[in-house]
Amino acid sequence: MRGPWVNPEYAAYCQADRRFYDAPHRSLGPGGAVDAESSFYAAVRGSAPEGWTRSRRGDWLSYSPDGLRLPAQGWKIHVSAALDNAASVLDRVTAHCLEHRLAFKCIPNAGLLALRNAKYADRAGSGKFITVYPPSEEAFPEVCTALMQLLEGEHGPYILSDLRCGNGPVHTRYGAFAARFCSGPDGRPVPAVADPQGRLVPDDRGPAFRVPSWVTPPGFLMPHLEARAAVGLADLPYSVEKALHFSNGGGVYLGRDTRTGEQVVLKEARPHAGLAADGADAVARLERERAALEQLAGLDCVPDVRDVFQVGDHHFLVLQYIPGATLNTVFARRFPLARQHPSPELLADHASWAEELYGQVERAVDAVHERGIVISDLHMSNVMVDEEAGRIVLLDFEAASPAAERRRQIVANPAFVAPADRRGTDIDRYALACLRLALYLPLTTLFGIDRTKAAGLAQDIARAFPVTEEALRPAVEEILRDVRDPGEAGARPAPASGTTPASASGRDSGQASASGRGSDTASASGLASASGRDSGKASASPADLRDWPRARDALARAITASCTPERDDRCFPGDIAQFATATGGQSFAYGAAGVLHALHETGAPPCAPAEDWLLRHAKDPASGSPLGFYDGLTGIAWTLHRIGRTAEAADLLRIILDQPLEGLTPGLHNGYAGIGLAFDDVARTASATDAPALSAAAARCTALAVRALTDGPPSPRTGLLHGASGIALLLIRRYATTGDTALLDLAAAALRRDLERCRAGDDGSLLVVEGKRLMPYVGSGSAGIAAVIDAYLAQRPDPELEAAGRALLPAALSAFYVQPGLLRGSAGLLLHLAATPLCDPADRQRAIDRHTDLLGSHALTYGGGLAFPGEQLMRLSMDLATGTAGALLALGAAAGRPTGLPFLPAAPAAAPSGRTSGPTNRPRQGSSDRPHPGSF
Repeated sequence: MRGPWVNPEYAAYCQADRRFYDAPHRSLGPGGAVDAESSFYAAVRGSAPEGWTRSRRGDWLSYSPDGLRLPAQGWKIHVSAALDNAASVLDRVTAHCLEHRLAFKCIPNAGLLALRNAKYADRAGSGKFITVYPPSEEAFPEVCTALMQLLEGEHGPYILSDLRCGNGPVHTRYGAFAARFCSGPDGRPVPAVADPQGRLVPDDRGPAFRVPSWVTPPGFLMPHLEARAAVGLADLPYSVEKALHFSNGGGVYLGRDTRTGEQVVLKEARPHAGLAADGADAVARLERERAALEQLAGLDCVPDVRDVFQVGDHHFLVLQYIPGATLNTVFARRFPLARQHPSPELLADHASWAEELYGQVERAVDAVHERGIVISDLHMSNVMVDEEAGRIVLLDFEAASPAAERRRQIVANPAFVAPADRRGTDIDRYALACLRLALYLPLTTLFGIDRTKAAGLAQDIARAFPVTEEALRPAVEEILRDVRDPGEAGARPAPASGTTPASASGRDSGQASASGRGSDTASASGLASASGRDSGKASASPADLRDWPRARDALARAITASCTPERDDRCFPGDIAQFATATGGQSFAYGAAGVLHALHETGAPPCAPAEDWLLRHAKDPASGSPLGFYDGLTGIAWTLHRIGRTAEAADLLRIILDQPLEGLTPGLHNGYAGIGLAFDDVARTASATDAPALSAAAARCTALAVRALTDGPPSPRTGLLHGASGIALLLIRRYATTGDTALLDLAAAALRRDLERCRAGDDGSLLVVEGKRLMPYVGSGSAGIAAVIDAYLAQRPDPELEAAGRALLPAALSAFYVQPGLLRGSAGLLLHLAATPLCDPADRQRAIDRHTDLLGSHALTYGGGLAFPGEQLMRLSMDLATGTAGALLALGAAAGRPTGLPFLPAAPAAAPSGRTSGPTNRPRQGSSDRPHPGSF
């Protein structure tokens, strides 16, 4: 199965809007938006005192005394707090800082603090409620000691990235005060500190306390360092062999009882951390799990409790070790649609397995209910399958409760989160219904946007597998129970983050989108049969995605309906990466630039309000804006040039040219390759005044990229966006400009570097290895490398690289992919298939039709048109990288429109026909031969 890993960070961005990812501080609470002044703690409500500056950025509210100049880095102080004492802690710390003119920032209200301390919040940042900045290294001991005395005995979660000081919530770490950045180990920009030589190096903000090698902790910290080192399992009869899972509430470890040698599982809970929707911390939930499992003792479908103990303030539950693998892992390993042409026998075998497995889980859930317990967090990763013994065991009872109490759900997997009206055993029945469908097609996360998608999903299953819609009808009816109309069909925001779901804060589950536009959402479906049976028309789609003009117009309508030019941070809703940088909402990958590019390239009507919005922001870029193509100013400038706003593009390009290029990453996404490609491209049609500077900058970027490729350490990442293939694309395009064949030699070497990181499957196909995952996608997988190989072969034949391109192709031909996105989903594979000359014509067209119908299975109606879910499938997205704009670009290419990702070979300008022989050499581009920037 081609699918993503679950990124729990997305759950926090589901709270503000039922349809789109949005910044957590825009969430709604009983008093309105949580960033509204009325929701702030009393200590920070109202204007700043005279002589102070008050500012807001994201979740943080900052206070700085006028005239104070802080050092760029040093020992910073963090104060944590629980929800019940946060107001009191903030009152005292605010008063102290104002009295002593100490700069500080805080999380200004309880809603945001709950998000920060939630179960799946960022472990490194969790617990940080107040940050105090000592004015100098010499002042640090005095400031820290005063705060320790002020807050002695107060409680709050341990901040994992810090050293706890004293018997209270005061913590410290050495790190950056000023916003400075450098390249991290994976090539991405990360916060930085300067080493003794003045070089910027990563400011380690992981969930462990670390001190830079050149920094000596002040002497007054020694007792606290010793106290930290003294905590461990040394005096307990258990050893830890490896970590199995981490959340903000604690870890799960594989261990061993040193007295008996028995293998066990140890579950850890940290107090005041890992909050669930009802405010229960990890310790409270661990106690619930112990009580539930003891009530279920004797059942073969649950683990036995072995022991409980406490180390420091960390609580542990010791459980029986269950052999096997999680259902999610077993499913992924055997899923037949991961193949290109699964046989009818393979599909039938999977259906038989799914029915048997589902029956086992249903019987186990019934047995738990008969003991009076509700699981409340049933999903595929919480079912252990011992295939050898033919046994399943239910795991993770931390959300369990007595059935008689009919409690609401407090934590959940996004693919199984129950609607707000479900209570008690109905929560588990809903999860079972989702499991019934997910065992065939794992797309039930879409029900969080629109539950009516269940009917179309059942139709798709019946087309692909030998199972009838009638057999699936009970599951569909359970999912759709009490749905009155499509506008009310979305499940509540997933409480996996431990935050309060919308229904608990007084919001109506059918409330219109916070965007104020096009709030209608309904299902559209259309998965083609993997076994070759006739798939028919899309089951509920208002526009067949194979009908290009209608499909284009439907997607464009949804995009336009989502436009919010009144917002400053973003114009179109997209991925959570929109909120990570100053240009996220404008960028080519996640913002307005990419959306406008897709509209322009596919011939859709322009969106004038969005163009005006982007132009307004491009005139005065925010301080700290990244320069890259996909994430920053270069991609914005290139887009403006591409859509005909050449004067404004030239102004922005001059700003970029004034910035130092050294110190960037070499890759396409945010480094030399992307910037150099844009400079090279725009220089061809720029004015006589601007062209020389752009050409020189393109040459400079090429030289820096080559230096990184030949002399620098190998990039830890692979593929088009962040690996050597992106550099190869720059070298190929520069060869087309300069005719320097040495550039092609280097491009071939770069491609081979990425190919060395691919792994051959049993069928000989190549896939990018990323950790434990095999990646077929355009952004960081096989298809992206293959697309650059196509670009190379268009300039020079190379039998070895052509063979590699063909070996990479099967990864793009599977029958199913979980996500529809352009850079990490099926839309990107569709785009590649439409453009590559290395695919058999018949195979190409079958795969294009199949991928087009698969996109139909993901589509939802919005604003009178069609839209697509973004990364993780929990909310709709309109951006190019993850959402509707990317699908629009891919469908245009599949329909024969000559378009594609910038600088890569585009789809031919006619219905795709493919070719099986080697590529032909094409003339080098010159001033009289200038195809559009997406083609060769």
